[in-house]
Amino acid sequence: MKANYKFSNLCGTVYRQGNILFTPDGNSVLSPVGNRVSVFDLVNNKSHTFPFENRKNITAIALNGRALLVNFKRGAVLHHFNFQKPVQAIKFSPDGRYIAVSHHTHVQVWRTPNHLIREFAPFNLHRTYTGHHDEVLSIEWSPDSKCFITTSRDMTARLFTLDPLEGFRPKTFAGHKDAVLNAFFSADGKTIYTVSRDGAVFTWKAKPSEVDDDDESDSDDERPVASTSSGTGGLYNEIANTRWGVHKRNYFNQPGTKVVCSTFHRGSSLLVVGFSTGVFGLWEMPAFSNIHTLSISQEKISSVAINPSGEWLAFGAKKLGQLLVWEWQSESYVLKQQGHFFDMNTLAYAPDGQHIATGGDDGKVKVWNSSSGFCFVTFSEHSAAVSAVEFAKQGQVLFSASLDGTVRAFDLIRYRNFRTFTSPAPVQFSCLAVDPSGEVVAAGSTDSFEIFLWSVQTGKLLDVLTGHEAPISSLAFSPAGNVIASGSWDKTVRVWSVFGRSRAVEPFTLSSDVLAVAFRPDGKELAASSLDGQVMFFDVGLGRQTNLIDGRRDISGGRKADDRMAASNNASGKAFNSLAYTADGQCIIAGGNSKYVVIYDTREGVMVKKFQISQNLSFDGTEEFLDSRKVTEAGNVDLIDDHGDASDLEDRLDTALPGAQHGDMSKRRYRQEARTKCVRFAPTGRAWAAASTEGLLIYSVDESTAFDPFDLDIELTPQALLAVLARREFLKALVMAFRLNERPLIQKAYEGVPRADIRLVARGLPAVYVGPLLRFVAAHMERSPHVEFDLLWASALLGAHGRHLRDRAGEYASVLRALQKGLSDFEQLVSRLCEDNRSTLDYLIDQLKVRQARGGDVKMDDATARPLIGAF
Repeated sequence: MKANYKFSNLCGTVYRQGNILFTPDGNSVLSPVGNRVSVFDLVNNKSHTFPFENRKNITAIALNGRALLVNFKRGAVLHHFNFQKPVQAIKFSPDGRYIAVSHHTHVQVWRTPNHLIREFAPFNLHRTYTGHHDEVLSIEWSPDSKCFITTSRDMTARLFTLDPLEGFRPKTFAGHKDAVLNAFFSADGKTIYTVSRDGAVFTWKAKPSEVDDDDESDSDDERPVASTSSGTGGLYNEIANTRWGVHKRNYFNQPGTKVVCSTFHRGSSLLVVGFSTGVFGLWEMPAFSNIHTLSISQEKISSVAINPSGEWLAFGAKKLGQLLVWEWQSESYVLKQQGHFFDMNTLAYAPDGQHIATGGDDGKVKVWNSSSGFCFVTFSEHSAAVSAVEFAKQGQVLFSASLDGTVRAFDLIRYRNFRTFTSPAPVQFSCLAVDPSGEVVAAGSTDSFEIFLWSVQTGKLLDVLTGHEAPISSLAFSPAGNVIASGSWDKTVRVWSVFGRSRAVEPFTLSSDVLAVAFRPDGKELAASSLDGQVMFFDVGLGRQTNLIDGRRDISGGRKADDRMAASNNASGKAFNSLAYTADGQCIIAGGNSKYVVIYDTREGVMVKKFQISQNLSFDGTEEFLDSRKVTEAGNVDLIDDHGDASDLEDRLDTALPGAQHGDMSKRRYRQEARTKCVRFAPTGRAWAAASTEGLLIYSVDESTAFDPFDLDIELTPQALLAVLARREFLKALVMAFRLNERPLIQKAYEGVPRADIRLVARGLPAVYVGPLLRFVAAHMERSPHVEFDLLWASALLGAHGRHLRDRAGEYASVLRALQKGLSDFEQLVSRLCEDNRSTLDYLIDQLKVRQARGGDVKMDDATARPLIGAF
């Protein structure tokens, strides 16, 4: 098995902190998700996450602590840079030549590196600007990129020029009674708006020449004598030389609330403001007329953005992890996404691989589309943390187990909870398993150490399996459907024959507590992981151990802030709490309380590949070495609670009840730990997913692999293949393309086969190429408009090589599932198109009847039918 998987997407987390941005075309939203950035395409309804990672959680992003300069189109990192200090705001100039960055009370302007030249020191400091007495909160450039205005917690805003101007001193805009959050230039540069946290909006304009200075204008002692330097534009001189004064004061008058964020659309002079109560408002400036006000969240709005056309507003709520895009003119949501409020505990792939279900500590079950990355349904019936989720074999029913003592079944067609299973006495369910037929569901408890089995059809309790002496950690039904395996903290794995007459159970004894069990797809082998980091393999039929993998050293690494030992020696607490087999059963993937996920070869017992799920130093357990800079007399800086130093009162208050927060409450500060709670392989074998601290990480096969030929010889070249294709030797060309194993050549040979010759070519194809061709057809279905062409190929291959595929069903399981996924996509596409056509035809027929009723009998001649057909 090839392990060329790479990071492809991050679901389950749509917004963490920082500012959100629209792309210049206004069709996509950029959202910081931890130390990564996700892009949500609002037109094509898709999302993707850039593969790069920052060293810490991202607090500020700008389109075009540590910084990454990234090419947005390719998602490639151009430059790394360390600003040495925390960054509060960052902004590109409108012409893209400069980057303004705030460091506490200072502002630095750097020249944008040239993306065409590889330079040794690409970031060049242009100037450093001082003058504020407290932290700088925002930076706003003038339309001509010659000036910028900064706002600060010192209740002032200051205007700076990019280049020195003779006689110019920075202008100070004072008069606010709270921190100034943002300042904005009007489109013509003749007006400046400042917004403060207490809900005041000041409009600043040029003072009449005969009016004397007062306290609310610039607070410099001497009036600067600004002169025009050579090479400067008119707007530049106008902004810099203007004697600014308060023209108008306006107030939002929202009682009991504070302004948290704001943005301004210059083209339409719209001011968008987000409040701490979850309300946002839209005001037209300079008249300050309220156009729109709406409550969209239960928590404060952390960030707001408006697209270039001024139609869509994007909002991010940090505490709830919400991302909303609102079209204010039609008053409708363009996008409404929210991740799990707390940790994500479990995940499950649908049998066709199209959907992924997740369960979290917030008691919610969410179902995500694996291709678009969006959540399309959320079930919130559980009242406690969800511990396990499983799909039925048909994929239309989803089961979930929770610590609230219920197992629930959800209908994914009508989106409802149609069955709830409970035990005779209240217990907490920690694991779940569904038999292959979907008729029986089993759940294990942590309180009574029992396994409960229910009938899905009737909802009645069928049986209670007893025998374990400690909490049950994992359950798994055999793919054959006749036995169920259970792992417990009593250091045993038991295999139960639930449908047979015999109730004799001989446990497999392990050296430590059992954390996870998994069956091989053929049901003949069972894998179990234990607390000491070992993975044991058992032959179910013979009842004996066949292999052992000691994986503790493989996932060791990463020290916590309070560890007393080096990362290389902390393997004692590492173990795998989740296992999953690949579709062919040759490899197993394992994840646990570590930043690593490992793939092992089950036959050889060796590690195939190790993936590091996070490099985010904001999480605990990602650093390899002790950072002596953080060690103080009071202990590690990361463990010192600075909760009471927050600027907002609501952030300083600690309203949490004892025991209601995860982590050790005796510690002064609790940090999230980088770990994996659940890993699963996609049924197609082309991807795997991990429920981690960051969210739902999806790794897919790297399509951009290096030249990887199959059965290559010296005469096999792309030119030779094109020559064979030109001679219309289609079968030979197709075989040559697969031997070269280059996707463009395979596609050219595949699409070059005439429709009438498909069945003949499929019949003559050697058996060794059947699997690769079926996989290519399945991948081609996802991105090609040639529906009938792909269906003809699939039908011809299955008809000609059906016996070969059936005899090797285990080997080709992932290929057939990928084909099934493509066919189901086609079915949904065609059914949706037919529904649209049907409704259109019904509308046309109704219009014809109305016309007939008005004008008597209308003959359906060509002149009448042509516009109807044209409308269709």
